[in-house]
This record gives sequence, C-alpha cells and structure tokens, in this order.
Amino acid sequence: MYAEKAVIRVHRDLQVHTWFYPNPASETTIILVNGSLATSASFGQTLRYLQPLCNVVLFDQPYSGHSRPHNPSLPLIGKEDEALILLDLIEHFQADQVMSFSWGGVATMLALAQRPSRIQRAVISSFSPILNPHMQDYLTRGKTHLAACDRQAIALLINDTIGEHLPSLYKRCNFRHVSSLDEHEYSQMLFHIRQVLELDAGQYMSCVRNIDIPLLFINGAWDKYTSVEDARSFGRLATNARFVSVAHTGHFLEMEHKTAMQDTRAAVEGFVLGEPARAARQKLALAG
Repeated sequence: MYAEKAVIRVHRDLQVHTWFYPNPASETTIILVNGSLATSASFGQTLRYLQPLCNVVLFDQPYSGHSRPHNPSLPLIGKEDEALILLDLIEHFQADQVMSFSWGGVATMLALAQRPSRIQRAVISSFSPILNPHMQDYLTRGKTHLAACDRQAIALLINDTIGEHLPSLYKRCNFRHVSSLDEHEYSQMLFHIRQVLELDAGQYMSCVRNIDIPLLFINGAWDKYTSVEDARSFGRLATNARFVSVAHTGHFLEMEHKTAMQDTRAAVEGFVLGEPARAARQKLALAG
C-alpha cells in the first residue's frame, strides 16, 4: 500500500515521522492517534479498511517508532503537548476527521476541546472518562514496573490485563514490542500514567462540553478497563455522540477476532462516510 512519508516539524520544535496514504477518489482525510507504548504499526487492521474510504494519516509520537531517531535530545512530553502536536498535524494534512485508540483518546479529547475548525467528526475507541478499579489496578502496577524499568513485567502486565482477549500470536508480538522499547519510552509512559492518575472524570467531561462535532465512542463489551458503561458517562454532556458496543470483544477490538474486526469496521465505516454515503457505496457494490 503506497504511502507518502515525511518528517514534519511540530509543537516545541519536535520532529514527527508521518505516513500519508492517499485516496484520489476521496476528499476526506482522517488522522489516527495510537495508544501508549504503541506506534503507527498498531493501526495495520484499521488502515486496511479505512484507506479504500478516505485519505489516511499515521504518525509516531516524537518519543517512539520512526520519530524517535529525529529527536535525539527529547524532553518528557505531556498529554497537553500531544494535543498540540495533533492540532499541528491536523492543520498540515488538512484532516477533517480523527480516530484515536485507548490513551490516545486523552490527547485527542484535549485537542478537540479547542474546536479545530477543520475537524468534522471523531471516533474515540477503547476509552472512557472513569478510572474504574480495574484500570486503577492496571495503572498502579504499571507505574511500579515502569519505575523499575522491568521490561518483561511490563509486557506481561499488558498481555494479562488489557490484552487478555488477544490471540496468542498478537500476544507474542506485543510482548516482543513492549519488552524491547527504549528506556526513554518507559519513562515517557510512566510520566503519562502519573498525569492520568491526577486527572478525574470531571476534567474529561469538561473537554467533552467544549466539543460540538459528532463523536462515535466504540468499546468492547468484555473490556473491564474502559468499559461500555463507563464510556457512556460521556453521554451526559456529549449531546452529539453515538455509542457502539462490540460484542464478545475486549480492549483491542478488531485485533481480537474476525467478527470483532467486521463489527468495528462496520461501525467506523458508517460513521466516517455518513449513512447516506455508506448506503450509496453498498448499492454500487451490489450492482458490481
């Protein structure tokens, strides 16, 4: 799949490696925001079903993946910084939609609360405003392992908690990736966890109050960490929001099994295209 690669200077004079997957038939551009300790590679499944619909932008945060070599003297970056990086990338690529996964939702919500004029709608997946007991336990144990830079313990913790419903192949890949990260990335994750633990639901809700575009929240029905019920707490203030629960699925949604991928794809496709556009696309497919 063809991609235009570029290194872009963003907030705080940081360098971000990007991939732009063009779709000449579409005027829509969506930018994807990954979760903690992940890179743009984690969006492989998502890219495959989005690229036939629209232009897609992937990027690695300055401290990870392909961006890391371009930022040799890197300070710790807060979620507010990540929000400003996202706003710079939205402007650069003239993106009109955004989709986040897991803790990528924090920076995305902070960015959307500033009402970027280009963005028309957003998908927020595997995220909720409430740090429930399961998430609190995961973050507390994660903080201990990260502070000790215990690579294997960090990787096992992720696979045993938010990754509990992943197939064994994905768990092995996840373990290799997480246990081989640079020490700076663990420090960055530890910094994020401390930030997240200091936030409360009210702060996320105040972000939502400032967001006036359509939102789609997607959560796995089996996800104990960012549960469907907790995500629906956003509904009190997000009057232009839809909520989708993906059955028999945990935190990682389309990575967990084929049916979860199909259900997540259907929800995202319908939202990204809009219902009239999706109906027309289905009609064309049937005619073909």
